[in-house]
Amino acid sequence: MKKHIGKNIAIGFVLGLLTNCIGSILYILLFSKYSIQTTINVALEEDVMGNIIGLGALLNLLLFFFFLKKNRYYRARGVIMATLIAAFLILGAKFY
Repeated sequence: MKKHIGKNIAIGFVLGLLTNCIGSILYILLFSKYSIQTTINVALEEDVMGNIIGLGALLNLLLFFFFLKKNRYYRARGVIMATLIAAFLILGAKFY
């Protein structure tokens, strides 16, 4: 039984990271007039990459509530863990 719990949390975690990346790319594609690479380079130079990652993490909300609706609670926990990792990366980027 514990094997399945860890597997479900890992699946949710990986899907949360992927969803965050997809959300960030979607944000860039929809709201930036430059290419993805140019936007990322400018964001890194101007220290706003954390903002883009944070906006990309909004897509994790949909995934989280989808898993809750399907009673996949451990996968939802994995999504929350991925979101917290993104939050700590943003926090670290702001101070360093």
